[in-house]
Parts: sequence; structure tokens; C-alpha cells
Amino acid sequence: MNEALTLDACRLCPRLCGADRRAGRTGWCGAGALARVARAAPHYWEEPCLSGSRGSGTVFFSRCNMHCLYCQNHEISRGGEGRDVGAKTLASIFLRLQAEGVHNINLVSPTPYIPQIATALKLARQRGLSLPVVYNTNAYERPEALLMLKGLVQIFLPDLKYADNRLGEEYSGARDYYAAATVAIKAMRALAPEDRFDGEGLLVSGLLVRHLVLPGQPGNTQAVLRWLAAEIGPKTYISLMAQYTPVHLAAAHQALGRGITRDEYEQALEAFAEAGLENGFCQELASASSAYTPDFNWADFPG
Repeated sequence: MNEALTLDACRLCPRLCGADRRAGRTGWCGAGALARVARAAPHYWEEPCLSGSRGSGTVFFSRCNMHCLYCQNHEISRGGEGRDVGAKTLASIFLRLQAEGVHNINLVSPTPYIPQIATALKLARQRGLSLPVVYNTNAYERPEALLMLKGLVQIFLPDLKYADNRLGEEYSGARDYYAAATVAIKAMRALAPEDRFDGEGLLVSGLLVRHLVLPGQPGNTQAVLRWLAAEIGPKTYISLMAQYTPVHLAAAHQALGRGITRDEYEQALEAFAEAGLENGFCQELASASSAYTPDFNWADFPG
């Protein structure tokens, strides 16, 4: 078996921590043998091509293979809030969301649970799941593990946070973030090579790359956008996010302890145009609010 596909010596992500998760140990990320879910509900604040009119069926997974100082979901990414579920229950969650009328199934922070998710998606498809599946990730991934999702995931929604390894290490504890994420995004493009939209303007397959504009880092944003234009292509769909909020450990950080300014976001929009990118989404600065962070005090799982 490919070394990336087993939980016996976990190498699902670039950490390559080797934890025997089947034996009850946890990986660097804190994840064990079962997928841990914190919330599953329609979400209306994704990009318009994902949320549409009925919402994106988001499933928030607990634990994360990065430790971002400004993580808006730190209660689950670090705190581990949620409930462990088996593949059958996870498949039932997907089907319940479909029954609620959402446009897609949106897997948020799924990286530590790729094998469990693949099994659940296969079960759900057998039981009637017909919606597109969104893989919503920080992009700190291994292509070998992503191959497990071939034919199961239609839409890849990665971040590209940094083009500077120094920032990756200081802000997220991932010194090789740029190298790993750029290879992973190329692999995602290969798995979903065509961007397709339905008659309502909803994305049904393809790649949409997010970049969060950070305070005081215009050069990082410029480098990220230039790489995307040159290596993925000028027609790549980009979501240029203005929603940065100094939460979690960022509030006490000298550089991260403030929101972005209007001028900083306008510089980011100019960098988008200068890179030659053609397709994208932008945000209002009012989106930088903790009011848009989901409530994770939720435990209504199907049996």
C-alpha cells in the first residue's frame, strides 16, 4: 500500500510524523483513527459560486496540520471540539445535508482524515449522494494522499497563504509551506482540470484558490498571485479575501495584531490585475468580523 494511504504510520501530510493512529496514538495534528467532526450545516458565507441561494453543506473537521496564529476556528483546529464518527455516520451526515437542499458537500480542514473521508464518500455515493464535493484545505498536502480523492471530489478549494517560507514558519509553524502547497495545488488542478459552472452560476467542478490578505505583507500577496498566474494560469479562479481578523494568538503578535487597511486591500487588488489574472472574487472590508465564524457548539449528528 502507498505509504500515504495508511494510518498505521501516518504520512498523509508533509509533516510525515509517522504516528500509528490505528493503535490509539495521535498525529502531529492531534487526529486519531476516527474522523472528528465539529459541525455540519448549511453555510452561506462562502464564495457566491459555492453558497448560492441554499448554502454550502459544510462539514467542519477538528484538528489541523498547521498551527496558524490567527486561526478563526482555533476551538476545533487546536482545541479539538467535536465528536469522533465512523465512515457510516459520516456518510449519513453528507446525505442529511443533501436532503436539506444544499448545493454541495464542503469538507473543511479534511487533510488528517483523507482515508476516512474517501471511504465515507464511497458509501454515500452508493446511498444516493449526487452533489459535488468541495475539498476545502490549507493546501499543506501531499499529492500522494490527494490521489485517494480522485473521482470522489469535484471541486478543490485550497488556500495559498504564503510565498515566503519565513512567514509559513512564523505564522503557521510550517517552514516548508510554500514548497508543499504549490506542488499540492498543481496536483489539485490535475485532478480537476476543467472549471465548470451550472446554469445558476454555481461551480460544479474545478479549482478555486483562496488567498487571505495579511497586515503588512503586500509582497507576500504579490508573490502568491504572480505564482498562480504563471504556474496555474491567468484564468485561474482566485478568491482574494479581506476577512483577516486578529483572533487567537494573533491579537498579541506585533505584526498580526491589527486588521488590514483599505489601502492594503486595494494594493492586493492592484497586484491581482498586475499579475494578469482574469477571474476572481473580492470581499468588503466589513467581512473582517468574528460574527462570520461558525458556532461549533453543535452535536446534532445522525445515528
